[in-house]
Amino acid sequence: MAASRPKSLFRNLNAKIAAIPMIITALVVFTGGTLWTVAYSFTKSKMLPKWKFVGFDQYERLWDTRRWMVSIENLFIYGLCMLVLSFVLGFILAALMDQKIRFENTFRTIILYPFALSFIVTGLVWQWLLNPDLGVSNVVRALGWDSFAFDPLYNAQIAIFGVVIAGLWQGTGLIMVLMLAGLRGIDQDIWKASRVDGIPAWKTYLFIVIPMMRPVFITTLVLIASGIVKVYDLIVAMTGGGPGVSTEMPAKYVYDYMFGGQNLGQGFAASTMMLLAVLIVVIPWAMLEFGGKKRG
Repeated sequence: MAASRPKSLFRNLNAKIAAIPMIITALVVFTGGTLWTVAYSFTKSKMLPKWKFVGFDQYERLWDTRRWMVSIENLFIYGLCMLVLSFVLGFILAALMDQKIRFENTFRTIILYPFALSFIVTGLVWQWLLNPDLGVSNVVRALGWDSFAFDPLYNAQIAIFGVVIAGLWQGTGLIMVLMLAGLRGIDQDIWKASRVDGIPAWKTYLFIVIPMMRPVFITTLVLIASGIVKVYDLIVAMTGGGPGVSTEMPAKYVYDYMFGGQNLGQGFAASTMMLLAVLIVVIPWAMLEFGGKKRG
């Protein structure tokens, strides 16, 4: 046993050596940078980092700021809509694609294409489409419906839902592809058995197929949730956080305070709260994925 341990250390030696730069980068840049940010979130840093410890003052100020509270509310609305609607739309599209329809590759490419675009491009496209003088509203009025109006980005009460539309347009294609891969992994004998037993298709999906796709759903959930927390460029391209602060997001708040407001301490505190939100998503996922396998 003791002799076999040194041999195991030298197994796949080339791969281990090749991984050293990545490991060092992860430890120094990511882990070190994260710890540095968290530490300086307890300081009174302004334009430059300054180690003047102020305890939880930055966090108290953060949660007393209306702009931050609005950004959290928007994040909740955007996140809930994206989670529910992208899951539902992605699964429905995947189920339709799984019927071996004609020109499947063409339809799959068209639906997935928006994901290849950057959020900046997506934001600019939908800013134009939702413009009442140029986009959808103008086209519909030109067809004869003179009273038609669809301008969510110009209404502070519903502006965040305009952003949701653009996010769904870009992200649903990826969810569809992930769901389709999960559906294609289902044994065809299950479908044959359900047809022989006379089980309706919707019951087969609900009680048999969906439970079998649990790993796909968990992975998809993590991808969507991590994208929700860090959404920034879509907001900047579409609304700039407006009207007013009606579409403000935590990531934009962090950027504005760190680079625009020259208040590093406040930006560090906000980014630490974002890190906490990501950990709340990632840690349960890791426990479900790797903890269960280890017990198995």
